[in-house]
Amino acid sequence: MSATPETTTGNTLYDQIGGAAAVDAAVDIFYRKVLSDYRINRFFDDIDMEEQAVKQKAFFTMAFGGPNTYTGTDMRNAHARLVKMGLNNDHFNIVMEHLGATMKELNVPPELIAQAAAIAESTRNDVLGK
Repeated sequence: MSATPETTTGNTLYDQIGGAAAVDAAVDIFYRKVLSDYRINRFFDDIDMEEQAVKQKAFFTMAFGGPNTYTGTDMRNAHARLVKMGLNNDHFNIVMEHLGATMKELNVPPELIAQAAAIAESTRNDVLGK
């Protein structure tokens, strides 16, 4: 994700959704949904969720065009253990569902949800080790 997601007004997606406060709220709501979903929550059994939330907030901030403070592992290596556990397209789709539902819950306009979904979708092959 080297390109900064921008609109015709020049504001990044990060700015348009509300900056740091919106990303923080989105990650908190997103993980609440993910952890309560029996279809995917097993992938988080041995994860320090406070640390994970910090990493995810930094990643979303960077991916959505905000300040880049993300220092985490690349997507392929970060998810390799999960792929060995059976992570597949179905699981990725469920995560995408939760991302969209989270953004809807935060009253993000549909066109911005579509931009965020496109950014997330661009990580699918790396996340799934393809």
